[in-house]
Amino acid sequence: MAEPVGLSAAQRSKIRRLSQPKELAPDEEGGELNIVPFLDIVVNILIFVLATVAVTFTATIDTKPPASKGGGVRKEMAQNALNLTVFIVNDGFSMKASGGNIARGCDGVGPGIAIPKKGAEYDYASLTACAKKLKGSNADFADETQAYISGNPGTEYQTIISVIDALRATPQGDALFEDINFKVSK
Repeated sequence: MAEPVGLSAAQRSKIRRLSQPKELAPDEEGGELNIVPFLDIVVNILIFVLATVAVTFTATIDTKPPASKGGGVRKEMAQNALNLTVFIVNDGFSMKASGGNIARGCDGVGPGIAIPKKGAEYDYASLTACAKKLKGSNADFADETQAYISGNPGTEYQTIISVIDALRATPQGDALFEDINFKVSK
């Protein structure tokens, strides 16, 4: 192995000269803060955020909260009104009207689930057809616009919205029950 060679006088002088603190020029003094790099970062972040923000449109459905202890915002209905209530249960839709519980398949009065699930899914088309059939069953019900819905505590939000949509109008655009209210089971 070769022995390390020491530094020459010129090398030592250059190292000393480069390691000495330099005098700053008047335009390089530390009195001003250079914010240009910061502004570059902020502008890039703004452009990124504006480019990635998804524009969402929300729709609202006018509903009324459940009446507490029989009073509240609920409209009083005539004695000969349909008073349709749809209960969203785990097995489908149970329906009740002024005459009593609606039987399976929406055929008259009787116990049980009026509209059972199709497989694992709720049958919204049958719910709409049943609501239309009930509304058309008596001339007194033709002008009725109010219906109630009630769901189990674990009912999904989308299910409630789909029930509201199914009760408000038919797929052909015929209006059924425009005023949907929530009901709390006792």
